[in-house]
Amino acid sequence: MQAVIEQFAGRIRAAAAEKRPLRLRGGGSKDFYGQALEGEVLDTRAYAGIIAYEPTELVITARCGTPLAELEAALRAQGQQLAFEPPHFGTGATVGGMVAAGLSGPRRQTAGAVRDFVLGVRLLDGRGDDLRFGGQVMKNVAGFDVSRPMAGSLGTLGLMLEISLKVPPRPFAEATLKLELPQDKALALLNQWGGKPLPLSACAWTAGELCLRLSGAASAVKAARAAIGGESMEPDAAERFWLAIREQTGLFFRSGKPLWRLSVPSIAPPLALPGEQLIEWGGSLRWLTSNADARTIRAVAAQAGGHATLFRADDKGAGVFAPLAPALAKIHRNLKQAFDPANIFNRGRMYPDL
Repeated sequence: MQAVIEQFAGRIRAAAAEKRPLRLRGGGSKDFYGQALEGEVLDTRAYAGIIAYEPTELVITARCGTPLAELEAALRAQGQQLAFEPPHFGTGATVGGMVAAGLSGPRRQTAGAVRDFVLGVRLLDGRGDDLRFGGQVMKNVAGFDVSRPMAGSLGTLGLMLEISLKVPPRPFAEATLKLELPQDKALALLNQWGGKPLPLSACAWTAGELCLRLSGAASAVKAARAAIGGESMEPDAAERFWLAIREQTGLFFRSGKPLWRLSVPSIAPPLALPGEQLIEWGGSLRWLTSNADARTIRAVAAQAGGHATLFRADDKGAGVFAPLAPALAKIHRNLKQAFDPANIFNRGRMYPDL
């Protein structure tokens, strides 16, 4: 495998010398996400495989090109999981792409985000240098944590070669409940329940129906079911439902309209925007399918104390990500300059000038 790394490094050095952009790409399942794709493809799938996995230590280390499904199967066999429930968006999803995209699924509301589970990374920077940050243990405290900024960087900072992740146990019991509620009452209850010791691991509201997933000890799940009420969903149907939410295959996501991802405080009231909405993460994630203009959507999100991302759309002229404040834009530019001085990695994938 060292020969593969040397091949990658050689291509990076040649591209940097010629100021030629490279498009870091695994399975391409998230090519739709972010700004326009640019550059010659550097396919990471040649560097694949699980390097180290000790279930008792709750840590796994895998190469960037490892199929995400392969890693999850290995964890499932040991009763463990990627707690942030990452979406695949296709059969070709890889571990490197999962971290680079930084996307989390329904369990994010209680488990945390991708970056919260990254312990360490090995990467090639824009000079072709082989760098290591973080480690492969749960207790890892040594200087500035460079590993976490890689999550969600969309490959703009470097080619992640290897990633170490925390992998907690799967829950002992799960149940999904359905309740018919208007949006305002659903939001009020989600915030109320969020302040109580209930084993809520996911929620989804749309079209007047709120679905709740309970995960944890069997006794806790049973008590929560009694306290919340509602209609119980059959386990197989529940599994299909949450998979459709995670992979965005349900009817809501197939409207054909631009899909917006609005991050707002959970206590924000219903957002007055045209189109249909689906609410997750205890009220803090509002999906919106709408033909409304970007300025209007971003203004409403900002007024609610959050921001809006154009998640899926044919026309990305309005910009995918919310414009950065000057101070944040400077931090982004400094990080890009430090890791990729020739600006060759996934050029313009996040912002046109990065």
